Amino acid sequence: MAVTYVLVHGAWHSGQCWARVVPRLGASGSGVFAPTLTGYGETRHLLSPDVGLGTHIADVVGLLVGEDLTDVVLVGHSYAGMVISGVANEVPERIARLVYLDAMVPTDGESALDVLPIMRDMIGSDWRVPPPPAPFGLFGLTDDADIAWLNTMVSDQSALCLREPVAMDAPALAAIPRTHVHCTVTPPGVELRPVPAVQPNGDPADVRELATGHDCMITMPAELAGMLLDIGSQASARASAPAGAGR
Repeated sequence: MAVTYVLVHGAWHSGQCWARVVPRLGASGSGVFAPTLTGYGETRHLLSPDVGLGTHIADVVGLLVGEDLTDVVLVGHSYAGMVISGVANEVPERIARLVYLDAMVPTDGESALDVLPIMRDMIGSDWRVPPPPAPFGLFGLTDDADIAWLNTMVSDQSALCLREPVAMDAPALAAIPRTHVHCTVTPPGVELRPVPAVQPNGDPADVRELATGHDCMITMPAELAGMLLDIGSQASARASAPAGAGR
């Protein structure tokens, strides 16, 4: 069974941030989609106070349904951990595996501010939230060319994205396998939640690491692509296995 990768960017970014990863995944023969969520990048003119987490969940659900995608390895970077959680709650039958890429991992009813309270300091009186300042800015990039490239795509986001809770109450959601990829070079004060030893579906936790900063798709695209291909092969093998055989 061939899997399809859907790569969902995090806050302030756009789908362009995956440009170094997409061709590496596509070379395997897999389908790859890297949409830009409403209000970012080339759609920044659509940003408004009403653009929130629900908007972005609808963006990705619309892609999956519109393209009739199934057996999807759904990858969410950073804030997009919230997005992919909501997407899987709405269309669990289309998802082969969730990949939380240095991402927020919520529980039912939580917002991004619940998952990462330090982000409360980034919200002022305006509905717009600009990209964060140092030490959180530049998202772990140190190369001048990488920084210049990233600066061509980052833009503001709506505070509603961070305040809106996610629903994760569909019974089928718990059956979807998960992989967590952690970037080990982190700014002070930023900590991801510990990953429970057992996944909601009863499998042992699958936690992997990349020795780089937060925007690993820019700094380590080959290594990330190789990791995603391995995750995809596992998802394919699992889906192809006879019922009850390691599923």
